[in-house]
Amino acid sequence: MKLKLISCFLFLFIQITAFADDANIIKGKVIDAKTNETLIGAVVSIPDLHVSVATNANGEFTFRSVPATGKYVVQVQYLSYKTITQTIDFSSATPLVFAMQTSIVEAHEVVITGTPITASSRSNSTSASVVTKDQLQGASTNLIDALARQVPGLSQITTSQAISKPVIRGLSYNRVVTLSDGVKQQGQQFGDEHGIEIDQFQAERVEVLRGAASLMYGSDALGGVINVIDPPSPAEGNIKGEVLSNYSTNSGLINTSVMLSGNENGFVWRGRGTYQNAHSYNTPAGYFQNSGFNQTDFNGMLGVNKAWGYSHLNFSYYKNNIGFFDAEPGDNLYSDNTSRTLDYPKQDIRHYKLAFNNNFILGSNSLKLDLGFQKNQRRELEDNPTPVLFFDLNTYSLDAKYYLHDFNGWRPVFGISASLGHSVNKGVELLVPAYDEYSTGAFGYVKKTWENNTFSAGLRFDYIQNKGKQQFVDGDEIFTGFDNKFSNVSGALGYTHIFNDVLSFKANAGTAFRAPNPAELGSNGVHEGTNRYEIGSGNLSPERSYQADATLEYGSGFVTGSFGIYENYIHNYIYASNTNNEQITVTDESTGLPRSYDAYRYGQVNANLYGFEGNLTLHPISFLHFENTFSYTRAQNRSFDRPLPLIPAGVLHNTLRFEPKVKGIRDFYLSAGIDNFFKQTRVDATFETPADAYTLLNAGIGATFKIGAQPLKVYVSGNNLTNKRYYDALSRLRPGRYSQEDPTFGVYNPGRNITFGFYLPFGTNK
Repeated sequence: MKLKLISCFLFLFIQITAFADDANIIKGKVIDAKTNETLIGAVVSIPDLHVSVATNANGEFTFRSVPATGKYVVQVQYLSYKTITQTIDFSSATPLVFAMQTSIVEAHEVVITGTPITASSRSNSTSASVVTKDQLQGASTNLIDALARQVPGLSQITTSQAISKPVIRGLSYNRVVTLSDGVKQQGQQFGDEHGIEIDQFQAERVEVLRGAASLMYGSDALGGVINVIDPPSPAEGNIKGEVLSNYSTNSGLINTSVMLSGNENGFVWRGRGTYQNAHSYNTPAGYFQNSGFNQTDFNGMLGVNKAWGYSHLNFSYYKNNIGFFDAEPGDNLYSDNTSRTLDYPKQDIRHYKLAFNNNFILGSNSLKLDLGFQKNQRRELEDNPTPVLFFDLNTYSLDAKYYLHDFNGWRPVFGISASLGHSVNKGVELLVPAYDEYSTGAFGYVKKTWENNTFSAGLRFDYIQNKGKQQFVDGDEIFTGFDNKFSNVSGALGYTHIFNDVLSFKANAGTAFRAPNPAELGSNGVHEGTNRYEIGSGNLSPERSYQADATLEYGSGFVTGSFGIYENYIHNYIYASNTNNEQITVTDESTGLPRSYDAYRYGQVNANLYGFEGNLTLHPISFLHFENTFSYTRAQNRSFDRPLPLIPAGVLHNTLRFEPKVKGIRDFYLSAGIDNFFKQTRVDATFETPADAYTLLNAGIGATFKIGAQPLKVYVSGNNLTNKRYYDALSRLRPGRYSQEDPTFGVYNPGRNITFGFYLPFGTNK
């Protein structure tokens, strides 16, 4: 409550002082480097100020109400031209002129904002990929599903079609942070069938940071970060919006999203509504029973953009209903039922969030302050609307970073963070005890740039306390309770070198840690969504990671690509496993009959994960692109000399894009792709079974037409066109995952799917 009151007072104060600031104006022009002709419609953005503007009929742009001093990264993008990323000193009176060079690769160099200091990807040591709004549209069922199709090194643990958990370089669960509106998403990420409660269409772009990002985001960023970035505010006096929709034949999935935003004298606003609905998905063997879902999301922003910085209040409401099939070995998994009405059992998930984001310009320095409140409610319903299992988690968070001005190429940053999580059980079934989770952290980071080199270093200290509540049921102790305190220091070093305009190198080394979460410490009950009995251990130690990676990037007119290698040794790696086919029998509350479940106990081992990832795109001629991404992770349980579980198979994506110039049509393309997933025989044989290799054939076609002054993008994409029968290595429904009793018991991944969609952006450009 105190955090909410502070947020309200700060916001009110900023609204009042906003009227008194003196607006600074920055003007410029975007031209063709060869012909000096002005470029109309080029997008100029300042990521750290959350603003963007398009050039007018004279190729000119104007930013109003921006800081009068300080250095900021400015990005200029235009179709068929090389993206410009440049640091600009706002105190200079020299008019800005950006001369763009034609290129068949528009985004070889992009801005990365999810690291301690915003910078171009080439001068940033973190291994990162950027996925744009256009790439997030198409045949996907959620945000993580869309990203996994685009980013090397990123995979997904899936449960049916609605639930995807991100996996970065073999690490998942509480080892990957998902960031939205500057706030870490808190939605009980410990669960196998707990997805990410974020609207996939709200993002203007997504940054995927691979490798430990614990320095900035704390304990849970051991494996990486997914940074979801909302659209920037339009220029003053303008309104912009979008309507998008698509339909997929496999599950009848309907996606519709509408957004509208505006800026009036620096007062900015945005609103979006999204609805998704799907019936059971179709496999080559039939429709998997009760696998449909429906999702509703409303999110928006109110705020001010002024010369002293910005202050934005973001809010969202997310609701997802997901059907489950409570099957037993021997049951018929498939049917012809395509009803959109969900049967029991099912999940009812609701996520509420307030995020108060601020950037205060203090002379040549700045202070970024993010305050957050989240309520995550997870209900599991067995045979009626009353939930049998009901988690209610409230999380309060604070994150502050103070940026000192650049002096002699040095840029220091200092930050603090704190969070409080309070979870209670409101259902009759119990799995994780009610708990309180406290965390505080502080870090220092410095970046030095000289000539074509950049060096970075940082240290962080974290303190985390988990308090689980003791609980008795009918005189029996279900949860013993625990009070665990963990503290540790993380450190990181980074280096980049730009050899020339086409070749660059980056490397990182560091150590990070992750504290055990309350589920790992105190679970004791049936986890219905995973069909197993989970048992925690209050004696777990924190995970300690030692990792290093290196990446070589190349980009010319004919060839672009990158190749990276990484090594990650984790001491006290935590995971749940079933050994010796241990089972526990409990009485089913609905039937009163005994039922046996596989017992999964949380334990610790020493683990080593290493591998490689990269991409290679060939441009033999301007309208032909041959795009390839690849990744492979090898993970070993060093304590017992066997593979780690839940590790993705090696994958190679190949796509051929044909983009001819067609009169009267923009951005026309034809594509054909092959996805090669290799055999995964490196499994933990105590409870996993191998997954066979498979190959999927995909294709697509699309173009952009003019509707008055507005562009209309239409597309058709096809996935698994041969209707291949396959089990993905990370599908929780594949044989050996759903039930140990019968290793042949499994559900195929989706079969053939055709998606039809359109995207219509609109707005003014005053």
